[in-house]
Amino acid sequence: MSAKQDAYNNLAERIEAAFSEIDSDICADLRGSDSEYRKMWDEAMSLQDAFPVIRLMVEGDGAVGLTEDEHKAFIRHFNLKRKMEDVERKAIYFRGHMDSFAYLRKVGAFLDECGSGRRGERS
Repeated sequence: MSAKQDAYNNLAERIEAAFSEIDSDICADLRGSDSEYRKMWDEAMSLQDAFPVIRLMVEGDGAVGLTEDEHKAFIRHFNLKRKMEDVERKAIYFRGHMDSFAYLRKVGAFLDECGSGRRGERS
């Protein structure tokens, strides 16, 4: 395998290994920078605090019975989490594009105004 291919694979492996941390960072960034996302997050956490059965349903094991109010709260929580995941997926998508652009710039993959790159001159 070429050195270039090794570098590519190592980058992909590093990103894969760090994905949960990257994902967590993106969610933390969204809570600080996106007021709508922060409102959804706050409401979801409030619902979990007010209705502990939600946490049991999401993280627990075994059967759980629900009152009508708990069921309504769970549905609201579920819908909030779905909307939050949409925002998170979009942020991950754009973060990936930004990271790819930065990486390609760093390795000299872009042409400058004269039509040449840092690596591999073009005429």
